[in-house]
Amino acid sequence: MTVDYTVRLRFSEDSRAAATHTNLSAVRLDGPVLWIAGDETATVERLTADNPQRPAEFGDEARFRLGDLVDLPGADADEEADVEGLARSGHFLWAVGSHSLRRKQIRSHHDGPKALKRLARTEGQDNRQILVRLPIADVDGVPTPVPEKVVDGVRHQAAALSGKDDLRRLLRDDEHLARFLPIPGKDNGLDIEGIAVRDDRVYLGLRGPVLRGWAFVLEVRPYVTEDDPARLRLRPFEDGRPYRKHVLDLNGLGVRDLCPDGDDLLVLAGPTMALDGPVRIYRWHGAARTEMPSIVRDKLISRELELTFGEGDDHAEGMSMLGDDRVLVVYDSPAAARLTEDGTVIADVLLLPGR
Repeated sequence: MTVDYTVRLRFSEDSRAAATHTNLSAVRLDGPVLWIAGDETATVERLTADNPQRPAEFGDEARFRLGDLVDLPGADADEEADVEGLARSGHFLWAVGSHSLRRKQIRSHHDGPKALKRLARTEGQDNRQILVRLPIADVDGVPTPVPEKVVDGVRHQAAALSGKDDLRRLLRDDEHLARFLPIPGKDNGLDIEGIAVRDDRVYLGLRGPVLRGWAFVLEVRPYVTEDDPARLRLRPFEDGRPYRKHVLDLNGLGVRDLCPDGDDLLVLAGPTMALDGPVRIYRWHGAARTEMPSIVRDKLISRELELTFGEGDDHAEGMSMLGDDRVLVVYDSPAAARLTEDGTVIADVLLLPGR
Protein backbone atom coordinates (compact mmCIF):
# COMPACT_ATOMS: atom_id res chain seq x y z
CA MET A 1 0.00 0.00 0.00
CA THR A 2 1.27 3.45 -0.92
CA VAL A 3 -0.32 6.36 0.93
CA ASP A 4 -0.83 9.31 -1.40
CA TYR A 5 -1.38 11.71 1.47
CA THR A 6 -3.02 11.85 4.90
CA VAL A 7 -5.99 13.75 6.30
CA ARG A 8 -6.59 14.87 9.88
CA LEU A 9 -9.91 14.13 11.55
CA ARG A 10 -10.55 16.49 14.46
CA PHE A 11 -13.13 15.29 17.00
CA SER A 12 -14.88 17.12 19.81
CA GLU A 13 -14.08 16.52 23.47
CA ASP A 14 -17.36 14.60 23.84
CA SER A 15 -16.44 12.20 21.04
CA ARG A 16 -12.95 11.71 22.42
CA ALA A 17 -14.44 11.02 25.87
CA ALA A 18 -16.72 8.41 24.26
CA ALA A 19 -13.69 6.95 22.44
CA THR A 20 -15.41 7.42 19.06
CA HIS A 21 -12.13 8.63 17.54
CA THR A 22 -10.41 5.31 18.41
CA ASN A 23 -13.36 3.09 17.43
CA LEU A 24 -14.06 4.36 13.92
CA SER A 25 -16.19 1.89 11.98
CA ALA A 26 -17.79 3.79 9.09
CA VAL A 27 -17.11 6.80 6.89
CA ARG A 28 -18.73 8.47 3.88
CA LEU A 29 -17.85 11.69 2.06
CA ASP A 30 -20.76 13.99 1.23
CA GLY A 31 -19.59 17.10 -0.60
CA PRO A 32 -17.94 19.38 1.98
CA VAL A 33 -18.58 17.05 4.92
CA LEU A 34 -17.53 13.64 6.13
CA TRP A 35 -20.02 11.41 7.92
CA ILE A 36 -18.37 9.25 10.58
CA ALA A 37 -19.61 6.59 12.99
CA GLY A 38 -18.00 4.68 15.83
CA ASP A 39 -19.11 1.27 17.02
CA GLU A 40 -19.57 2.19 20.69
CA THR A 41 -22.37 4.80 20.44
CA ALA A 42 -25.81 5.38 18.89
CA THR A 43 -24.76 8.52 17.05
CA VAL A 44 -23.49 9.72 13.69
CA GLU A 45 -20.86 12.44 13.56
CA ARG A 46 -20.40 15.09 10.87
CA LEU A 47 -17.02 16.65 10.19
CA THR A 48 -16.53 19.58 7.79
CA ALA A 49 -13.61 19.95 5.37
CA ASP A 50 -11.20 22.84 5.63
CA ASN A 51 -10.86 22.77 1.82
CA PRO A 52 -13.51 20.78 -0.13
CA GLN A 53 -11.26 20.57 -3.22
CA ARG A 54 -8.37 18.91 -1.38
CA PRO A 55 -9.08 18.66 2.34
CA ALA A 56 -6.20 18.47 4.78
CA GLU A 57 -8.49 18.36 7.79
CA PHE A 58 -12.10 17.59 8.67
CA GLY A 59 -13.32 19.20 11.89
CA ASP A 60 -16.03 21.41 13.40
CA GLU A 61 -17.79 18.25 14.57
CA ALA A 62 -21.54 17.99 14.97
CA ARG A 63 -23.09 14.94 16.65
CA PHE A 64 -26.53 13.53 15.82
CA ARG A 65 -28.33 11.00 18.05
CA LEU A 66 -30.11 8.34 16.03
CA GLY A 67 -32.78 8.20 18.74
CA ASP A 68 -33.70 11.83 17.98
CA LEU A 69 -34.51 10.92 14.38
CA VAL A 70 -35.96 7.38 14.42
CA ASP A 71 -37.44 5.00 16.97
CA LEU A 72 -34.68 2.63 18.01
CA PRO A 73 -35.63 -0.89 19.13
CA GLY A 74 -33.68 -0.75 22.40
CA ALA A 75 -35.24 0.44 25.65
CA ASP A 76 -32.35 2.91 25.97
CA ALA A 77 -31.95 5.14 22.91
CA ASP A 78 -28.32 5.76 23.88
CA GLU A 79 -27.42 2.07 24.05
CA GLU A 80 -24.78 1.44 21.40
CA ALA A 81 -26.08 0.75 17.90
CA ASP A 82 -22.73 -0.61 16.70
CA VAL A 83 -23.06 1.36 13.46
CA GLU A 84 -20.75 -0.40 11.02
CA GLY A 85 -21.67 1.19 7.71
CA LEU A 86 -22.78 4.53 6.26
CA ALA A 87 -23.99 5.33 2.75
CA ARG A 88 -25.15 8.51 1.03
CA SER A 89 -27.53 8.43 -1.92
CA GLY A 90 -30.17 10.80 -3.23
CA HIS A 91 -31.93 12.60 -0.38
CA PHE A 92 -30.74 10.17 2.29
CA LEU A 93 -27.96 9.11 4.61
CA TRP A 94 -28.15 5.40 5.44
CA ALA A 95 -26.72 3.66 8.51
CA VAL A 96 -26.64 -0.03 9.43
CA GLY A 97 -25.91 -1.74 12.73
CA SER A 98 -23.85 -4.91 12.93
CA HIS A 99 -26.87 -7.11 13.83
CA SER A 100 -24.32 -9.27 15.66
CA LEU A 101 -24.12 -10.95 19.03
CA ARG A 102 -21.03 -10.48 21.14
CA ARG A 103 -19.08 -12.77 23.45
CA LYS A 104 -17.70 -11.62 26.78
CA GLN A 105 -13.93 -11.25 26.79
CA ILE A 106 -11.43 -12.67 29.25
CA ARG A 107 -9.70 -9.69 30.82
CA SER A 108 -6.21 -9.65 32.30
CA HIS A 109 -7.56 -9.96 35.87
CA HIS A 110 -9.79 -12.97 35.06
CA ASP A 111 -8.52 -16.47 35.73
CA GLY A 112 -9.67 -20.05 36.20
CA PRO A 113 -13.37 -21.02 36.26
CA LYS A 114 -14.49 -17.39 36.36
CA ALA A 115 -12.66 -16.68 33.12
CA LEU A 116 -14.14 -19.74 31.41
CA LYS A 117 -17.63 -18.85 32.63
CA ARG A 118 -17.23 -15.35 31.22
CA LEU A 119 -16.05 -16.70 27.86
CA ALA A 120 -19.22 -18.81 27.64
CA ARG A 121 -21.51 -15.77 27.91
CA THR A 122 -23.00 -14.22 24.78
CA GLU A 123 -25.40 -11.33 24.49
CA GLY A 124 -27.17 -9.15 21.97
CA GLN A 125 -28.28 -5.54 21.98
CA ASP A 126 -31.51 -4.45 20.33
CA ASN A 127 -30.10 -1.22 18.91
CA ARG A 128 -27.63 -3.23 16.82
CA GLN A 129 -30.53 -4.59 14.76
CA ILE A 130 -31.15 -1.46 12.68
CA LEU A 131 -31.13 -0.23 9.13
CA VAL A 132 -32.03 3.47 9.04
CA ARG A 133 -32.63 6.03 6.30
CA LEU A 134 -32.26 9.68 7.30
CA PRO A 135 -33.35 12.62 5.09
CA ILE A 136 -30.56 15.12 4.48
CA ALA A 137 -31.35 18.82 4.17
CA ASP A 138 -29.17 21.84 3.49
CA VAL A 139 -29.07 23.74 6.77
CA ASP A 140 -26.95 26.90 6.66
CA GLY A 141 -25.12 25.49 3.65
CA VAL A 142 -24.22 22.21 5.38
CA PRO A 143 -25.79 18.74 4.82
CA THR A 144 -27.76 17.91 7.97
CA PRO A 145 -29.94 14.92 8.98
CA VAL A 146 -33.52 15.95 9.71
CA PRO A 147 -36.67 14.07 10.86
CA GLU A 148 -38.41 14.86 7.58
CA LYS A 149 -37.95 16.73 4.32
CA VAL A 150 -40.31 17.72 1.51
CA VAL A 151 -38.97 17.51 -2.05
CA ASP A 152 -41.17 18.45 -5.01
CA GLY A 153 -44.24 17.99 -2.86
CA VAL A 154 -43.13 14.55 -1.63
CA ARG A 155 -42.60 14.16 2.12
CA HIS A 156 -39.60 12.04 3.06
CA GLN A 157 -39.41 10.94 6.69
CA ALA A 158 -36.65 9.32 8.71
CA ALA A 159 -37.38 5.59 8.62
CA ALA A 160 -36.03 2.36 10.07
CA LEU A 161 -36.13 -1.34 9.35
CA SER A 162 -36.34 -3.02 12.73
CA GLY A 163 -38.70 -4.93 15.00
CA LYS A 164 -40.58 -7.72 13.23
CA ASP A 165 -38.87 -6.84 9.93
CA ASP A 166 -35.29 -6.79 11.19
CA LEU A 167 -32.80 -8.79 9.20
CA ARG A 168 -32.06 -11.36 11.89
CA ARG A 169 -35.72 -12.39 11.83
CA LEU A 170 -35.79 -12.51 8.04
CA LEU A 171 -32.74 -14.80 7.97
CA ARG A 172 -34.07 -17.37 10.47
CA ASP A 173 -34.90 -19.87 7.72
CA ASP A 174 -32.01 -19.13 5.37
CA GLU A 175 -30.18 -22.26 4.30
CA HIS A 176 -26.76 -20.60 4.49
CA LEU A 177 -27.00 -18.01 7.25
CA ALA A 178 -29.64 -19.17 9.77
CA ARG A 179 -27.35 -21.49 11.72
CA PHE A 180 -24.88 -18.63 12.27
CA LEU A 181 -27.40 -16.32 13.94
CA PRO A 182 -26.73 -17.64 17.50
CA ILE A 183 -22.97 -17.29 17.02
CA PRO A 184 -21.22 -14.01 17.98
CA GLY A 185 -19.91 -11.93 15.12
CA LYS A 186 -16.24 -12.31 15.99
CA ASP A 187 -16.72 -16.12 16.05
CA ASN A 188 -17.80 -16.19 12.36
CA GLY A 189 -21.42 -15.47 13.25
CA LEU A 190 -23.65 -12.96 11.49
CA ASP A 191 -21.92 -9.56 11.42
CA ILE A 192 -22.89 -6.77 8.98
CA GLU A 193 -20.01 -4.35 8.47
CA GLY A 194 -20.64 -2.48 5.23
CA ILE A 195 -23.38 -0.75 3.27
CA ALA A 196 -23.56 0.74 -0.21
CA VAL A 197 -26.59 2.28 -1.91
CA ARG A 198 -27.16 2.70 -5.63
CA ASP A 199 -30.61 3.97 -6.68
CA ASP A 200 -33.12 1.62 -4.98
CA ARG A 201 -30.51 -1.08 -4.30
CA VAL A 202 -29.00 -1.41 -0.85
CA TYR A 203 -26.03 -3.77 -0.48
CA LEU A 204 -25.06 -5.08 2.96
CA GLY A 205 -21.61 -6.61 3.35
CA LEU A 206 -21.11 -9.41 5.88
CA ARG A 207 -17.89 -9.76 7.80
CA GLY A 208 -19.27 -13.13 8.80
CA PRO A 209 -20.10 -15.79 8.22
CA VAL A 210 -17.56 -16.78 5.60
CA LEU A 211 -18.36 -20.24 4.21
CA ARG A 212 -15.53 -22.25 2.66
CA GLY A 213 -13.83 -18.96 1.82
CA TRP A 214 -16.93 -17.29 0.32
CA ALA A 215 -18.05 -13.94 1.73
CA PHE A 216 -21.67 -12.76 1.54
CA VAL A 217 -23.28 -9.54 0.38
CA LEU A 218 -27.04 -9.17 0.85
CA GLU A 219 -29.02 -7.01 -1.56
CA VAL A 220 -32.32 -5.48 -0.40
CA ARG A 221 -34.79 -3.02 -1.90
CA PRO A 222 -36.27 -0.90 0.93
CA TYR A 223 -39.35 1.28 0.49
CA VAL A 224 -41.95 3.07 2.59
CA THR A 225 -45.71 3.46 2.28
CA GLU A 226 -47.78 6.62 2.72
CA ASP A 227 -49.65 5.17 5.69
CA ASP A 228 -46.44 4.32 7.59
CA PRO A 229 -43.58 6.52 6.29
CA ALA A 230 -41.34 5.87 9.31
CA ARG A 231 -41.13 2.12 8.65
CA LEU A 232 -38.88 0.64 6.00
CA ARG A 233 -40.20 -2.44 4.23
CA LEU A 234 -38.42 -4.74 1.80
CA ARG A 235 -39.63 -5.55 -1.71
CA PRO A 236 -39.57 -9.27 -2.48
CA PHE A 237 -37.34 -10.62 -5.23
CA GLU A 238 -38.34 -13.18 -7.86
CA ASP A 239 -38.11 -16.08 -5.38
CA GLY A 240 -40.36 -14.30 -2.87
CA ARG A 241 -37.57 -13.56 -0.41
CA PRO A 242 -37.03 -9.96 0.73
CA TYR A 243 -33.27 -10.22 0.09
CA ARG A 244 -30.90 -11.52 -2.55
CA LYS A 245 -27.57 -13.21 -1.73
CA HIS A 246 -24.29 -12.71 -3.54
CA VAL A 247 -21.14 -14.65 -2.62
CA LEU A 248 -17.71 -13.18 -3.29
CA ASP A 249 -14.32 -14.80 -3.64
CA LEU A 250 -12.28 -12.63 -1.25
CA ASN A 251 -9.66 -15.31 -0.65
CA GLY A 252 -11.22 -16.29 2.68
CA LEU A 253 -11.72 -12.77 4.01
CA GLY A 254 -14.98 -11.12 5.09
CA VAL A 255 -16.42 -7.74 4.14
CA ARG A 256 -15.38 -4.77 6.28
CA ASP A 257 -16.95 -2.04 4.13
CA LEU A 258 -18.54 -1.36 0.75
CA CYS A 259 -18.28 1.75 -1.41
CA PRO A 260 -19.84 2.49 -4.82
CA ASP A 261 -17.59 3.55 -7.69
CA GLY A 262 -19.80 3.98 -10.74
CA ASP A 263 -21.44 0.62 -11.47
CA ASP A 264 -18.73 -1.15 -9.46
CA LEU A 265 -18.52 -1.78 -5.75
CA LEU A 266 -15.23 -1.42 -3.89
CA VAL A 267 -14.99 -4.03 -1.13
CA LEU A 268 -12.79 -3.51 1.93
CA ALA A 269 -11.98 -7.04 3.10
CA GLY A 270 -10.37 -8.36 6.27
CA PRO A 271 -10.45 -11.38 8.61
CA THR A 272 -13.73 -12.52 10.11
CA MET A 273 -12.07 -13.52 13.40
CA ALA A 274 -10.15 -11.22 15.74
CA LEU A 275 -6.99 -11.20 13.61
CA ASP A 276 -4.92 -8.25 12.41
CA GLY A 277 -4.80 -9.06 8.69
CA PRO A 278 -4.54 -9.41 5.77
CA VAL A 279 -6.58 -6.39 4.65
CA ARG A 280 -7.35 -5.66 0.99
CA ILE A 281 -9.55 -3.62 -1.31
CA TYR A 282 -11.28 -5.53 -4.10
CA ARG A 283 -13.40 -4.29 -7.00
CA TRP A 284 -16.67 -6.07 -7.79
CA HIS A 285 -17.11 -5.19 -11.43
CA GLY A 286 -20.63 -4.28 -12.59
CA ALA A 287 -22.24 -4.96 -9.22
CA ALA A 288 -25.00 -2.39 -9.79
CA ARG A 289 -26.04 -4.12 -13.04
CA THR A 290 -26.49 -7.56 -11.47
CA GLU A 291 -30.02 -8.93 -11.86
CA MET A 292 -29.67 -12.30 -10.15
CA PRO A 293 -27.82 -13.91 -7.23
CA SER A 294 -24.15 -13.83 -8.18
CA ILE A 295 -21.10 -16.02 -7.73
CA VAL A 296 -18.53 -13.22 -7.83
CA ARG A 297 -15.18 -14.67 -8.93
CA ASP A 298 -12.63 -14.65 -11.75
CA LYS A 299 -13.19 -11.64 -14.04
CA LEU A 300 -16.05 -10.29 -11.93
CA ILE A 301 -13.68 -9.34 -9.09
CA SER A 302 -10.13 -7.99 -8.92
CA ARG A 303 -7.75 -7.16 -6.11
CA GLU A 304 -7.04 -3.43 -6.18
CA LEU A 305 -4.91 -2.67 -3.12
CA GLU A 306 -3.12 -4.47 -0.29
CA LEU A 307 -3.37 -2.46 2.94
CA THR A 308 -0.94 -2.44 5.81
CA PHE A 309 -2.02 -3.29 9.35
CA GLY A 310 -0.52 -3.28 12.82
CA GLU A 311 -0.16 -5.81 15.60
CA GLY A 312 -3.27 -5.25 17.68
CA ASP A 313 -3.94 -1.87 16.08
CA ASP A 314 -4.52 -0.03 12.79
CA HIS A 315 -7.46 -2.14 11.60
CA ALA A 316 -8.96 -0.61 8.43
CA GLU A 317 -12.72 -0.43 9.06
CA GLY A 318 -14.18 2.18 6.70
CA MET A 319 -13.55 3.70 3.29
CA SER A 320 -15.04 6.35 1.03
CA MET A 321 -14.31 7.61 -2.45
CA LEU A 322 -12.44 10.92 -2.37
CA GLY A 323 -12.73 12.36 -5.86
CA ASP A 324 -12.67 10.05 -8.87
CA ASP A 325 -9.39 8.27 -8.27
CA ARG A 326 -8.72 8.08 -4.55
CA VAL A 327 -10.15 6.36 -1.50
CA LEU A 328 -10.12 7.57 2.10
CA VAL A 329 -9.51 4.85 4.72
CA VAL A 330 -10.16 5.15 8.47
CA TYR A 331 -8.94 2.77 11.17
CA ASP A 332 -10.33 1.17 14.30
CA SER A 333 -7.81 0.94 17.16
CA PRO A 334 -5.50 3.42 15.42
CA ALA A 335 -1.78 3.11 16.08
CA ALA A 336 -0.23 5.67 18.41
CA ALA A 337 1.35 7.42 15.42
CA ARG A 338 -2.15 8.29 14.14
CA LEU A 339 -3.15 10.11 17.34
CA THR A 340 -1.81 13.64 17.63
CA GLU A 341 -1.33 15.72 20.74
CA ASP A 342 -3.99 18.21 19.62
CA GLY A 343 -6.71 15.52 19.49
CA THR A 344 -6.84 14.64 15.80
CA VAL A 345 -6.76 11.20 14.17
CA ILE A 346 -4.83 10.57 10.96
CA ALA A 347 -6.66 8.87 8.06
CA ASP A 348 -5.02 7.67 4.82
CA VAL A 349 -5.81 8.68 1.24
CA LEU A 350 -4.86 5.98 -1.28
CA LEU A 351 -4.61 6.27 -5.06
CA LEU A 352 -6.60 3.57 -6.84
CA PRO A 353 -4.64 1.66 -9.50
CA GLY A 354 -5.12 2.60 -13.13
CA ARG A 355 -6.35 6.10 -12.32
